[in-house]
Amino acid sequence: MKVDIWSDIACPWCYIGKRRFESALAQFPHRESVEVTWHSYQLDPSLPEHYDGTELDYLATRKGMAREQVEQMFGHVAQVAAGEGLAYDFDSLVVANSLRGHELIHLAVHHGHQDAAKEALLSAHFEHGEDIGDVETLVRIGESVGLDADEIRTSLADGTYARSVQDDIAQAQRYGISGVPFFVVDEKYGVSGAQPTELFTQVLDQAWGEAHPLTMVSAPGATGAQGSDDAACGPDGCAI
Repeated sequence: MKVDIWSDIACPWCYIGKRRFESALAQFPHRESVEVTWHSYQLDPSLPEHYDGTELDYLATRKGMAREQVEQMFGHVAQVAAGEGLAYDFDSLVVANSLRGHELIHLAVHHGHQDAAKEALLSAHFEHGEDIGDVETLVRIGESVGLDADEIRTSLADGTYARSVQDDIAQAQRYGISGVPFFVVDEKYGVSGAQPTELFTQVLDQAWGEAHPLTMVSAPGATGAQGSDDAACGPDGCAI
């Protein structure tokens, strides 16, 4: 079963959604048969590589939000994140364009480290105040998940995976995705936002059940859905 997830490294709800989905997946009986693919999405592709200001400044000036409203939002999101075991630090957060970070994730795919790279980048951005627009920071993060430093520098300098990032965003547009995180389960079910773990559990169970319907087998000569001679018990008692 396939699960495709669109998210941005610079999206606080995307990290929370990742944790909640992972909690559901950890409890899913068929988790070893689930293939998870992370797809790129940029909430603000117009951001410069380095923004001269805080996250509070960015949202207040570029998004037109009242500073008091932003501060309240930070408090709420940080509290929700803490409930998922995440330690958000909005005061130290470095505002930067996430394009190169997404390119790093696409590089990691080819070495089997996609999820580790996604996790490391989200943690670096929201918990440790790392600059995800800085090449050397990305090299260090990439090395921490098993990637080669020279290959990282070369791929980022050449824009090797820039087209892959744009292809992901184009696919999101075809799906009609306008916000992240967004989860597509088995190319059939869409889940928008960092929904509760219980909802992810429900959609995983439903998608699996539809893809793997149960076929009943009855003894020769048996009739009915389960066979009239089945030795079984039900709400009204047991067969004699």
